[in-house]
Amino acid sequence: MECQRNTSEFILMGLSSNPSIQVFCFVFFLFCYLAILSGNLLILISIRYSSLLNQPMYYFLSHLSSMDICYTSCVTPKLIGDLLVGSKTISYTNCMLQVFVMHFFGLIEVLILTTMAFDRYVAICKPLHYMVIMNRTRCNALILASWAGGAAHSFSQICMIICLPFCGLGEIDHYFCDIFPLLKIACTDSHITGIFMVANSGMVALITFIILLGSYAIILFSLRNHSAEGRHKALSTCGSHITVVILFFGPSIFAYLRPPTTLPGDKIFALFYTIIAPMFNPLIYTLRNTEMKKAMRKVWCQKIFLKINMIN
Repeated sequence: MECQRNTSEFILMGLSSNPSIQVFCFVFFLFCYLAILSGNLLILISIRYSSLLNQPMYYFLSHLSSMDICYTSCVTPKLIGDLLVGSKTISYTNCMLQVFVMHFFGLIEVLILTTMAFDRYVAICKPLHYMVIMNRTRCNALILASWAGGAAHSFSQICMIICLPFCGLGEIDHYFCDIFPLLKIACTDSHITGIFMVANSGMVALITFIILLGSYAIILFSLRNHSAEGRHKALSTCGSHITVVILFFGPSIFAYLRPPTTLPGDKIFALFYTIIAPMFNPLIYTLRNTEMKKAMRKVWCQKIFLKINMIN
């Protein structure tokens, strides 16, 4: 199919045209983005310079933190910049790139969350075989499979979007380029394309969500045979994972698993899976994780101690 377009740039309508709300949004999202960067970098450095890196769960957590940074960086800096300078335009190329990288890093994060659920299942249900099953070769293969899945998903999405014709003043009623707002302004009947988009994004999110909930249900059911201390530790870890899953998947399923149309609440729900959930991930994985807190204290106390010795 020949791909045609007459639009060289789009206008992002943003969250609000009210100047007072824009100022509040700028301050709030700048704070959120700095919190995302600092929190995830703190996790990455703490795991990298501690023995936790040798444990599969924290190996996956370090990759999840990396994806959080990459994923939210696809949207948040552009949003903050638009609020600061008042410019809401985005070129056609950058818009298509934003769609691609968002779905690329987004699905990698989804698959890493699934991998972490599998890791917890093996650790709790098959503890004697845990280190054999979750060896470093298999961990690397699972991460590589997540990247391959993200690439396959995002390429299929962008191939359908990039062949749609856009003409005239392309006003996107959103704060970033997403598939349904783009379908709305296409200069052609995009109903069939929309169905494929729902099947690609919505069904992937729903199926993954069901798999995750099913795996955690099995884990929780198996805890009845564990000691009280073991149950408490496992529930603490799984509780953190389930909280992350609900924060990320709930809004995502609402956004993508429905007829291809736009709704007034889309922007609010999008904030949860593009900014809010990545901001809370570091807090959820550190405040409720004793091993993570110990590693962070050890790593950062050592760094401070070494700096003091160097000064003296």
